[in-house]
Amino acid sequence: MRLETIFTDSTPRIAADCLGAGPLVLFLHGIGGNRSNWRDQLPAFAERYFAVAWDARGYGLSGGYDGALDFADFSVDLERLLDQLKVEKAHLVGLSMGGRIAADFYFRSPNRVASLTLVDTHSGFAALSPAQRKEYVNSRLAPLKAGKTVADIAQVVADKLLGPNASADMRARLEASISSLRQDCYMKSVAATVEQDSVGDYSGIRVPTHVMVGEHDSLTTPAMCRQLADQIKGAAYSIISSAGHLSNIENPTAFNASALGFIDSISD
Repeated sequence: MRLETIFTDSTPRIAADCLGAGPLVLFLHGIGGNRSNWRDQLPAFAERYFAVAWDARGYGLSGGYDGALDFADFSVDLERLLDQLKVEKAHLVGLSMGGRIAADFYFRSPNRVASLTLVDTHSGFAALSPAQRKEYVNSRLAPLKAGKTVADIAQVVADKLLGPNASADMRARLEASISSLRQDCYMKSVAATVEQDSVGDYSGIRVPTHVMVGEHDSLTTPAMCRQLADQIKGAAYSIISSAGHLSNIENPTAFNASALGFIDSISD
């Protein structure tokens, strides 16, 4: 199998890495990531599925955009990507912000979603306490507004996301991902995501759903993700051991086994 990077025809162009064949499993990165964050997932999933990881608008190889970001723009882009791939339905796997993009897309286009895998995520910033929201914004935007670059804050942000068992290689990957962000687009994403108090009524989700969380995730904790899963009728819930907020990077073996097992169970 050979990995191919494709782009949507319409703008802003959305870039996506594609591997394999079969039902589409689409991976959506977090606010400080890009499509490369899923490099340990694409080969594993591509053995049975068409595995695709996108760069959201303003990230990686995807195009930038003028003006402020409306969080709903991500769902518009996701639909454009599905149309480009000529796929009617997708299994969506979203980490953190990517999980909220996946859920937002479901609420707008439920007929195009085969399943949801919501990883280290929450239902909107109303789920966080005022202190947590303030700390989230200040740790990311305040230094940038004061003149620092995203590379300057990469280590601080990584410290808040990684679990205690993260290796030096994992840390280097995350810090490189953060350092490569386009500062203006990243700041727009932070502003838009914090303003999103609620994605929607998760009790209304009617597709198979799997909520996953790293054992040591201090941002979207196992307790928060358990509460999220409890809102969704029949949702599966899994804790990934030895992992923090980036559970797919920190323990890819356990993550892949759990995520694949769920999608396999509903694809038979």
